[in-house]
Amino acid sequence: MADDVNDPTRIEGAPHPRETPELIGQDSAQAAFLDAFNSGRLHHAWLITGPRGVGKATLAWRIARFLLTTPDLDPDDMFGAPAPTSLDVAEDHPIARRIVAGAEPGLKSVHRTVNEKTKKLRDQIVVDDVRDMAAFFQLSATDGGRRVVIIDAADEMNVNAANALLKMLEEPPARTTLLLICHQPSRLLPTIRSRCRTLRLGALNGDQMAQAMAQAGVDPGAQAAALAELSAGSVGEALRLALLDGLKIYNEIIALLDTMPNLDRPRALALAEAASARGAETRLDLLYTLIDIALARLARTGAGHPPTIEAAPNEAATFARLAAHPAQARAWADTAQTTLERARHGRAVNLDAGALVLDTLFKLSATASPR
Repeated sequence: MADDVNDPTRIEGAPHPRETPELIGQDSAQAAFLDAFNSGRLHHAWLITGPRGVGKATLAWRIARFLLTTPDLDPDDMFGAPAPTSLDVAEDHPIARRIVAGAEPGLKSVHRTVNEKTKKLRDQIVVDDVRDMAAFFQLSATDGGRRVVIIDAADEMNVNAANALLKMLEEPPARTTLLLICHQPSRLLPTIRSRCRTLRLGALNGDQMAQAMAQAGVDPGAQAAALAELSAGSVGEALRLALLDGLKIYNEIIALLDTMPNLDRPRALALAEAASARGAETRLDLLYTLIDIALARLARTGAGHPPTIEAAPNEAATFARLAAHPAQARAWADTAQTTLERARHGRAVNLDAGALVLDTLFKLSATASPR
């Protein structure tokens, strides 16, 4: 198995996308790629877009396995192999096994790497990460086979890395396919987007979400509807919520909102202490993500669009009380923007996590006070 310790494309506790055998809920995108392959119109670069966690990386790895194991079609050969009808590849295929082990010479994965000076994971893909692709092209060109590069995620490239990639797209190496996973296409250079064919993936519905989570080894049980609601159809986000007790944290946020404007201070202090415990950085990230979600749902309630599914006990009644009319909706929307930005700044300068959480809760309680 390849070393995933410093791989930012992996959700801790869930299988890596290269290990996921089936892509659920994205049949149209798979069919579009397969049609291009079977018709002999295989583009050299594909931009795989859509919300986070809906299967973009899984599709990229499926395409990579397919391309590296499937021979070219010969339209003049009447007795040749039939056109493939799916991207499925047997798990025991030698190339599929090498891909899972991270040992396939025809495949390269590009993602954010560790800064050797700071020993921390970079927040961008840098130019050296992209330039390594040139060495990969040279080293793997002798066998005459296909080569595939997966960039996850392309919108995380800095300017120099993006410019280096653009040069490769302008003069693509022979028999090479580049798969660019992208969460926010607007962050890419227009010249990069224009040189790629786009495959757009959509959010999963409830049944598809349950299937995808089961495939990842997580049984949502009675929480399936709440997970689908809070994750907005992203199985990646649903897995994060399930594996980090996200619903329990969200329930606590709603319970605290229900006490406002008379904030339950002991309960707020307990939440702040949990967020500031050693090793709680990941949970702190999740806490602020869930606060953001709760405030967005609260503001939409005041604007006349309450959630159709409750993600926590008493959520609907709490939102209806705190955001009974559009003016309150605007107040919550403003609070969300200013308070969460204040928290992000505090975290950037390493302020005490517990104090930041308490500050956020006090600001929310002030918004809930009658005016």
